[in-house]
Amino acid sequence: MTLRKVFTAGLLGTALLASTAQAEVRDIRIGVDVPYEPMEYRTAEGELTGFDIDLGNAMCAEIGIQCEWVVQAWDGIIPGLAARKYDAIMSSMTINDERREHVLFSEPYFTPPSAWFAPTDLDMETPDTASLEGLTIGVQRGTLQDNYVTDLYGDVADVKRYGTADDLVLDMDADRVDIGFLDYPVGKSTLLDSDSGEYKVVGEQITEPKEYFGDGFGIAFRQRDQDLADAFNQALAALKENGTYDEIFNRYFGEE
Repeated sequence: MTLRKVFTAGLLGTALLASTAQAEVRDIRIGVDVPYEPMEYRTAEGELTGFDIDLGNAMCAEIGIQCEWVVQAWDGIIPGLAARKYDAIMSSMTINDERREHVLFSEPYFTPPSAWFAPTDLDMETPDTASLEGLTIGVQRGTLQDNYVTDLYGDVADVKRYGTADDLVLDMDADRVDIGFLDYPVGKSTLLDSDSGEYKVVGEQITEPKEYFGDGFGIAFRQRDQDLADAFNQALAALKENGTYDEIFNRYFGEE
């Protein structure tokens, strides 16, 4: 059964899912990379949770379908979509022109800044070519932060790449990384809110230039699956209208 058959014209009408089509709907698989707290991570009991997970489940409920989450390492997350391991990616993926060549994006559902995080005793006011020279910078491999740091500071600093943000934090705790560059929500959760209290944000939060930081986080689909993308866009709009989006947002980010 193809997604074109599942997501019929009735799905795109006034109701997100026509009752006559419900019997044909199969579970939708969504690829996600964990841990990436507070966006997607596991509880102590092993249950998937986080902003992306809760919002994705709410959108699926709004559409009237069941969602199955498939854990996939970031390096292979777009190839996994192309290989039909799952039907969509909802894993804090930034919308940018490079990725648009390979996937179809939903409307943005979240626009986070990036930020520099360092131990509180690091004497630095503004990260730049001069202040970062000779330091070790930690980033998550294959992310927009990786691209930004590599292009701007790869010639003057040692860029260390990690499979997960948690691995990066472990090396910062062990003094093997001088400063990290992460999505602000991730750095806040893993470093600023840690029990040690030994980390700070250095400089301003960063959202420009767009060639690196894109247009916010979007859900990625195979380019042929426009109907599926439209269904999620309509569900997102409905959740923003009825207050569910704000409820989920405040659960993880408060009023920040």
